[in-house]
Amino acid sequence: MIPRPGESLTTTDYHCAGEPFRILDVGPMEGRTAGDRREWAIKNLDDLRRFLVNEPRGHADMYGGFVVPPDDPGGDLGVIFFHKDGFSTACGHGTIAVVTWAIDTGLIATDGEAVHVVVDVPSGRLPTTAKLHENRVVNVRFQNVPAYVSTIAKEVPTSFGRLSVAVSFGGAFYASVALDGMNLSADIGCLDELISLGRQVRKSLDDSPVVMHAPDNRLSGLYGTIFHETIGDTPLHQRNVTIFADGQVDRSPCGSGTSARLALLHQAGIVEMGDPFLNEGIAGGVFEGRITETSEAGVITTIEGSAHLFARSSFTLDPDDQIGLGFQLR
Repeated sequence: MIPRPGESLTTTDYHCAGEPFRILDVGPMEGRTAGDRREWAIKNLDDLRRFLVNEPRGHADMYGGFVVPPDDPGGDLGVIFFHKDGFSTACGHGTIAVVTWAIDTGLIATDGEAVHVVVDVPSGRLPTTAKLHENRVVNVRFQNVPAYVSTIAKEVPTSFGRLSVAVSFGGAFYASVALDGMNLSADIGCLDELISLGRQVRKSLDDSPVVMHAPDNRLSGLYGTIFHETIGDTPLHQRNVTIFADGQVDRSPCGSGTSARLALLHQAGIVEMGDPFLNEGIAGGVFEGRITETSEAGVITTIEGSAHLFARSSFTLDPDDQIGLGFQLR
C-alpha cells in the first residue's frame, strides 16, 4: 500500500472542532464487518498508517480513517479509524468528518435540507443526520452505540496523588477525572501535566476488569482519559481535554467521549433525557450531546458537530529517503 516510485496516495483532510481527520479509500479489506476489517487492518495496514500519520507527512496528534463498504445493505459506508498509535474502535469527530466528506464528494446523494447516512464503525452501526443549507453540510448529528457506566469510584495512583476516576463506555472506554481542586484546568497551559496524567491513568487501568467489554473483547481496554471542568454555573456546559492512546491530545470535545460522559451525568441525575449538554474542547469547538432514550444496554445518545475541509494532499515516498515511513518526536 505504500506508494512505490512514480506512485502517489491522495488524501482529503477535514477538521472537526480543530481535530484533524485524514480520509482515503485504499480498496477492499478482508472481513464482513467494520470490526473484522479493523482486525485485518491492524495486521496488514500498519505501515500505511505510520506513513500517513508520522512526521513529516503528519504529526503526533494526527487522526484519520480508511473508507470501507458497509457491513450489509442497510448501511451506506464504513470507516476504520487510525491514529499515531494504532486503530481505534470509535471516533465521533471522525464520524462527523467522514459523513461531511461523503456528501461533499457526491458519494451520498442529497435531497432536501436533511440527509440520513448510516455509518458502520468497529464499535457498531451509527445512524447519522446531516443538516444542509444551500447544498452545503452545516452540521452532522450521529446516534451512538449504547453508552454505560462501568464504575464511578476507582482510585488510581498518580504523580498528583491518588485520583478518583469514573469509567464509562461510549464506543470505547474512557476514564473521567474532575479537575476541581487539582490546580489544573482544561486549557493549553496545563497540557503537559494532563498528558502525563493521562498516560499514568491509562497504564493503571488498561488491563482492569472495569475496561473489559464482555460481548466483544476487541472493544476492551482504556482508550482515553477525559479531564473535565464545569463552565459557569450549569453542569450542562463543560470543557474537557481528552488524552487518548499514548499521550495523544484530542483537539475536539471528543464525540465518543461525550457519549461516555453523558452516561455518567445521567446516572448522577445531572442530565435528563433530552437535555442539551454542551461539551467544549481545548481548541474552543463545541459538541452538543443529548440522551434520547434509555435501554438495558445503557443510554442512547446523539452527538452533533461540524467538520470543515482544509486540504487535499498527494503523498509520495522517495525510495532514497532515509526517513522512510517517518518518525515521532513525542
